Amino acid sequence: MNNEDQYLFKHLKKTIEVVFSKNNSCNSPISDWKGEEIVAFQNDLFDKVKGKVSEKWFYTYIKNEPKKLPRIDVLNLLSTYVDYKNWNAFKAENSVIDASVKKKKTSKLWFLATLPLLLLLFTIDSRNTFEFCFIDAIKNENITSIPLDIKILKDNESPMHYKTDSLGCFSFKTKNDVITFVVQSPYHKTDTIIRNINSNYNQIVKVKPDDYALMLHYYANGNIKDWKAHIKKLDALIASDAKIYRLFKQNMDIELYSKDEFIRMLTIPTKSLKKIEILDKIVENGKIESLKFIVK
Repeated sequence: MNNEDQYLFKHLKKTIEVVFSKNNSCNSPISDWKGEEIVAFQNDLFDKVKGKVSEKWFYTYIKNEPKKLPRIDVLNLLSTYVDYKNWNAFKAENSVIDASVKKKKTSKLWFLATLPLLLLLFTIDSRNTFEFCFIDAIKNENITSIPLDIKILKDNESPMHYKTDSLGCFSFKTKNDVITFVVQSPYHKTDTIIRNINSNYNQIVKVKPDDYALMLHYYANGNIKDWKAHIKKLDALIASDAKIYRLFKQNMDIELYSKDEFIRMLTIPTKSLKKIEILDKIVENGKIESLKFIVK
């Protein structure tokens, strides 16, 4: 692998990391991924481009420094995953960066001449850093039990997706003076936040809990002795024609439950039933109309 291919493939891996982290929790560089992170990437790759790479391939080409590029069909697959038509399109789009690598070999003067401009552009682009931490509006505590989903809204651009860290916080750099984002989770009410950089001294955002999700979580996972009362409370929360989907952590299977089947699963005490985690829900007219969950 020549220097140009080596640079472009490293750039592709970094781009994969950025794309994956938009919709997935990822706190480490792609070269450090293992176990569940690799599986999550394989699933995300299949969801987006209907293709797969093996764990052995991942260790060979991502976690190590390969001596040659992967097969062209795999390069095309990965380039499509990061929103390019194919590998050639990825190389063409990044030709400006690639050209700087070529010229660096033959002329350091070109690099030195453009360095002030690059530094100026970088400074302008990152001059504003927004930092937010989220607390439960009822408990008045940092929300750390689950990551919150953050969707950055930008004019004439697709939203950018992030998640809060282990402290219930997130930060974002932009050249703009105003940031607009949506914060949401299965257990909290969705809210849209607009913040000006001049008021960024107030970094705390209060998020209201979602009563329906919290009640369902309690009735599903609580140690309730009165099962008849338990069933009545669940029945009152869920619409009769609700669409209830069970997802599985280790594969892409989905099971569809009726309301009665779901309540029966929750109200039969068995050691094989572990706690459930609510992934998404829709509430209409005071009833849960749609629900997605996994069993841990």
